[in-house]
Amino acid sequence: MAGKVFFSVTMSLDGFIAPEERMDDPDVPRWMAQWRELQQWIFPLRFFRENLKLGEGGEEGRDNDIVPETFERTGASVMGKRMFDLGEQAWPEEAPFHTPVFVVSHEKRDPWERPGGTTFHFVNDGIETALDQASEAAGDRDVRIAGGGATILEHVNAGLIDEFSIALSPVLFGSGIRLFQGVDAGRVALEPVRSEPTQRVTHLTYAVRER
Repeated sequence: MAGKVFFSVTMSLDGFIAPEERMDDPDVPRWMAQWRELQQWIFPLRFFRENLKLGEGGEEGRDNDIVPETFERTGASVMGKRMFDLGEQAWPEEAPFHTPVFVVSHEKRDPWERPGGTTFHFVNDGIETALDQASEAAGDRDVRIAGGGATILEHVNAGLIDEFSIALSPVLFGSGIRLFQGVDAGRVALEPVRSEPTQRVTHLTYAVRER
């Protein structure tokens, strides 16, 4: 494996990366409002706007410098089926990955090619196979575990993560999907790599070591 395996997420101050999973009930507007509040730091950034084809312009600054680093290092991504199902409905035609994406799923499906360099491949025999295929596709670049939370945790507990970054957002959820709920803490040790506050969030990066 030439590159690193990493994940990068935004997390609330009380440890949640998404509201409770209620996308199929009448409370969808509340779910979306919470999610937007968590992610509000990234929406105005020039890179984010350009990557999602939202128009020209946007904010410069340190946040806008950090976000492209994640995309530039990523040669392929792995995600769970639930994240793909939500994204398939929400992503623009030119999905914002621009690399191969390997979806861990029980569904047998042909690769789904999108404009802009994103092709979704569906892997039916677990995270290790998906990660092997992603690593081969990534070459000497890194593999990002895109999400969701359960897929990230599965990779952490399997000892497959080399590094991760959190944008710590100054919001409180009280409930929702915890990033590290169920982590096998007895086997995971963390080594601080970077801690950098900006006006909206604090960027934290850790290397993962076996305890």
